[in-house]
Amino acid sequence: MSRRREIVFLDVGGPIYDDVWYARALLGALRELGAEVTEEDFWREYDGCRRAQAGIRRALAARFLGAGADVVELSARARRRWRYPPEALYADVRPALERLASRYRLGVLANQPDTTRSALERDGIALLFDVWVISDEIGREKPDPRIFAHALSVAGCEAGEATYVGNRLDIDIRPAKSAGLRSVWILRGEAPPEPTAEQLAEPDAVIRSLAELPDALERLAVAR
Repeated sequence: MSRRREIVFLDVGGPIYDDVWYARALLGALRELGAEVTEEDFWREYDGCRRAQAGIRRALAARFLGAGADVVELSARARRRWRYPPEALYADVRPALERLASRYRLGVLANQPDTTRSALERDGIALLFDVWVISDEIGREKPDPRIFAHALSVAGCEAGEATYVGNRLDIDIRPAKSAGLRSVWILRGEAPPEPTAEQLAEPDAVIRSLAELPDALERLAVAR
């Protein structure tokens, strides 16, 4: 199988855009739903969720809205506030994607609002992607295994020909591995600030910058 047929799927929040913009949308949505939450309390809880790597929206809803809070409604309200301004784009994204596009196909596989395409187009990187799988467009969200199966089907490849790059263990790395994809964990955004040894052992590779991704993929190829 030629190297060109392999595909690298990327999440958007974390690998490409700074997750702080989604976190701020969540804070606004919590307040809209009646939560009396300070900035300090929110960011303290949010950092705890990052460390735990398990259900950030659910944990924030329970903490600030109470047990049994409507997570679906929280998500919907956050989505209406969720936009990536130009300054949300990480500086390492374009150079890394341009380098990757010369050797791999690239795909978006992300839980994102349908405005994400326009942000990537505005920032001049949309044309680098061959495959698009955005949750709001297909009606499924990670970690649902069907979204990974759908991505592979659209890409026309087997799981062994694909790698997934995300910044969450719970909705990125674990379901990608379960679907048979190689996994690369990027430690920014909703990743924990200081991952444990156990967490670091879960993905196939760990990077702290998208600039490190091309070399990480090369090492994974050699290890196969």
